[in-house]
Amino acid sequence: MKSLKELFKIGTGPSSSHTMGPRKAAEIFSGRYPDAARYEVTLYGSLAATGKGHMTDVAIIDEFTKAGKEIEIIWQPDIFLDYHPNGMTFRCFDANGDVAGEWTVFSVGGGALEEPGKPLTNSGDIYSLGTITDIMAYCESSGYTYWEYVEQCEGKEIWTYLSKVWQVMKQSVERGLNHEGRLPGPLNLQRKANAYYVKSGGYKDNLRSRGRVFAYALAVSEENASGGEIVTAPTCGSCGVIPGVLYHLWESRHFHESQMVHALATAGLFGNVVKHNASISGADVGCQGEVGVACAMAAAAATQLFGGSPAQIEYAAEMGLEHHLGMTCDPVCGLVQIPCIERNAYAAARALDANVYASFTDGSHRVSFDKLVNVMKETGHDLPSLYKETGTGGLAKDYEQMHRL
Repeated sequence: MKSLKELFKIGTGPSSSHTMGPRKAAEIFSGRYPDAARYEVTLYGSLAATGKGHMTDVAIIDEFTKAGKEIEIIWQPDIFLDYHPNGMTFRCFDANGDVAGEWTVFSVGGGALEEPGKPLTNSGDIYSLGTITDIMAYCESSGYTYWEYVEQCEGKEIWTYLSKVWQVMKQSVERGLNHEGRLPGPLNLQRKANAYYVKSGGYKDNLRSRGRVFAYALAVSEENASGGEIVTAPTCGSCGVIPGVLYHLWESRHFHESQMVHALATAGLFGNVVKHNASISGADVGCQGEVGVACAMAAAAATQLFGGSPAQIEYAAEMGLEHHLGMTCDPVCGLVQIPCIERNAYAAARALDANVYASFTDGSHRVSFDKLVNVMKETGHDLPSLYKETGTGGLAKDYEQMHRL
């Protein structure tokens, strides 16, 4: 498995696969062919179907504009390349109109780019164990925690990076709480985080606590929807879940900063296993791979903070993902707003419930996290493509029908 630096990426929303990935691809291609006479990019499948709502075109054009170049964008939403639904082909032409360069690349989730079978990253595999079953067995036999295993593989420098990640997460919560008004796009959706935070103060402890979790998750998701700076956790579309949970626990339980960063490492380890063995791309496996995985990661982090054993942490993560199995990715108008923002808030609350449930057990259960990851992958690939970030099925379809009546 790769470094957690490849999972937790700091960047701007609204979509890791539709915005961050294509922006990076545009930067790479522009740098490879700086002197071409003309450029074009063809967007395929899911990347084309919801690209305008996710500002894919804006991200690509911005990169070429910074280099003083123009690019033509061709949309092909009905053509799905074999390797992944988020495919794009860049071409450049010389002064005679002949093709001078061509590159097909895929945005596979979390801001990552791949050529078929070849991740575009400089980091090699640094984790010797690639399943939670094996990692948990190692931790139980050696006495190490999950976060200590992360340190063994990544080195102590990982804490500097994860400390920065945690700071950006906190800042995105606080910015989101302080922003009000309308989110960009045709849905005319109002921000809700500030209102949830204010209203939560009028309730007693239990409801106040839940209201704050909702508010913090909403705050980050709304920042993402408006193109603000966030952390992929594991994606932009699910970026509110982990900060929502961790900010709440940090604020209410006064955990030390080092404990928060260790919890992030454990969360990242579980997300990394899913990314390595299945997918965190909504276009590939549906929202179960984004919000479902984020819920599992947040549940693992919370259970560690409350002193859970490796088995209890694994159980909490398993429940966080299991109860999102089959969740479709059906963004209305191709925007990371409905149902995405609300799902982040619900998943944050569900992660805390998974922590409590697991804490009442000794960690023993029948379905392992790794088994569930395999089932999630199979389930996602069995979902029809219209339910995987194309904006043509599910809630997206019903919304369009309502507005035609």
